[in-house]
Amino acid sequence: MRSLHGIDVERIRAFSDAVFAIAITLLALEITVPEDLPTAELGHALKEEALPSVAGYLLSFVVVGALWISHHRLFRMAKVVDGPLLYVDLALMALVAALPFPTKIVTEYHSSAIATSLYAGTITLAALLIAAMAIRLLRHPSLCDIDIPRALIAQTLQHAVGVAIVFGSSVPVAVIISSDAAEYWWLLAVPVRYCLGRHHTKRNKHAAVAAPRLPS
Repeated sequence: MRSLHGIDVERIRAFSDAVFAIAITLLALEITVPEDLPTAELGHALKEEALPSVAGYLLSFVVVGALWISHHRLFRMAKVVDGPLLYVDLALMALVAALPFPTKIVTEYHSSAIATSLYAGTITLAALLIAAMAIRLLRHPSLCDIDIPRALIAQTLQHAVGVAIVFGSSVPVAVIISSDAAEYWWLLAVPVRYCLGRHHTKRNKHAAVAAPRLPS
């Protein structure tokens, strides 16, 4: 289906998938050790330089993967892309493509509150952009296929808001307490998403039970 700007939804989805894939590839390329090391120093280099890079890569891989899943779900539901939705999507792609930079900063300056806040702020903004696209689809049902339940879009919105709250609230944790505490704080994103998913499922079941049955 062609958007109001003459761009197919499928083409937008393909472009976005390419951006996510390139971002993940760039994250992997940051895992390096100094060249021409003596054999005796290789173990130390792997521990002191490669291991933090691997940790940063895995963290950002999970984050990018979660963003990609949410983005993919939204654009599987959309049949038309209007101007605001397109521009928000482009802003998200810009953030995803730039994510290797804050990942490298937080890896190299692990104990810095500024580095931790930069990374957390980037993820928070990306999650809010996902939420903005979900809100756009909820407020303009004509952009979606008619057989798409609004509950699916609402679930994506809840997940995005949950991630934004966790990473956004970690910024004052990093400034007031420590960057280590803020990074542990990020782990809350997993139970928050799980709890929101369970709450969403239960509410849908209750709504289905309470819905009046049409006479046969």
